Amino acid sequence: MPTKIPQAWLGSDCMMTNFEFPTINYDVVIVGGGISGLTLACGLRSSGLLILVVEAQQEQQVTKRARAYALSPMTSKIFRDLGLWEQIAPKISHFSRVLLSDADYPHRVEFCPKDLGEAAVYYCGEHGVLMAALQQRVATAANITCCYETQVVEVRYGVQAAEVVLEGSQGQQRLQTKLVVAADGINSQIRQQASIKTNGWAYWQSCITAFVAPERWHQNIGYERFWTSGPFAILPLPDNRCQIVWIAPHAEAQAIVALPRDQFMTELQQRYGDQMGKLTLLSQPLVFPARLMQSRSYCQPRLVLLGDAAHCCHPVGGQGLNMGIRDAAALAQVLQTAQQHRQDLGSLVVLKRYDRWRRYENWVILAFTDLLNRSFSNQWLPMVKLRRLVLRLIIYWSFPRRLLLRLMTGLWGRQPQLNALSAEKVPNGNDSVKHIASDHSSSAALQKIKMN
Repeated sequence: MPTKIPQAWLGSDCMMTNFEFPTINYDVVIVGGGISGLTLACGLRSSGLLILVVEAQQEQQVTKRARAYALSPMTSKIFRDLGLWEQIAPKISHFSRVLLSDADYPHRVEFCPKDLGEAAVYYCGEHGVLMAALQQRVATAANITCCYETQVVEVRYGVQAAEVVLEGSQGQQRLQTKLVVAADGINSQIRQQASIKTNGWAYWQSCITAFVAPERWHQNIGYERFWTSGPFAILPLPDNRCQIVWIAPHAEAQAIVALPRDQFMTELQQRYGDQMGKLTLLSQPLVFPARLMQSRSYCQPRLVLLGDAAHCCHPVGGQGLNMGIRDAAALAQVLQTAQQHRQDLGSLVVLKRYDRWRRYENWVILAFTDLLNRSFSNQWLPMVKLRRLVLRLIIYWSFPRRLLLRLMTGLWGRQPQLNALSAEKVPNGNDSVKHIASDHSSSAALQKIKMN
């Protein structure tokens, strides 16, 4: 007989009601209900696979985060393919230009949409806007369940399936899955428990973020200014707001955020410039250390790493979240293709396709952002002269400018094709792909999931 997990065990924030668990089996268990994890879930929405998303925090905690992200044109394409862009686009900024400069050097690089042939050079969206669109999309999918305030206690990887032990408010529950996806962040417990090693280092810098409102219109222009202490970015947002991303050595960053509000604004105004007039601080400044990390492998049998659980880069250029979203789209494509060819989702044959695709491309971005930060965050005269020569070359020669922009916007390398894949007919009837959930006939297991 199929068993049903009590709603009390799942917690009040589990997006589930009257949901049957036929022997508690899933095709894919995604550990981590952040942007990368939910993007993968959305990518598998029409796959026919039974998906469980497990998140340790409350739903409101995951959604409410005072942070905005630079979003690349490739990220916008992925969201279009997932049917999310119409909801997201009106609530984010579309960059008309991005200006890159080196401290007080008068020559600056200007990136325009025509350099890419895209509608915008970049975009900027707040965490809550992205999470709301993703959560709403997942909530309407009959094959996806999201459970909040639920911990993964243990994972045992077997030949045919992985056994996952979950713990909620009323105790523990076991389930089986073909594949575990670790999307639980840079300090991923799933990655550490699987003994997957990482390479990388901590930078000498920390990152300060805050929201401000300038006196004059920001004109949807983004800024990336390099100083010897670290980069300083201005990301325009709707309603004439901006997010600042201020990189400085650890001690300096801690001293800056500890300043009284008026002194902090004086320091910020000097770094920001007066092109938009007087600034008003809208949020408490946040600070976190910068680091680089790359997992030595993105997979092992029955396990795959996604987003920050697999890698982490320096904040310069706003690449981190975009890398994670491309990971999610690539993995969704690999898994759907494997399903259509009746292959085992958790086998190394399948998962290595994702590993080869994304680990190499992520190494390129990690190396580039590291080189960019180190090249501009020093005063060694030969390096100063060299980087300013490169800037002038980029200004006056369109080929390197476009090449650089394609690298930073995700349009370089292999691009996920979720839209084309979803248009393909998934076999059904006697030719249907067999997965864990298909061993049970209970139709209740695929009913629409709603909030209580």
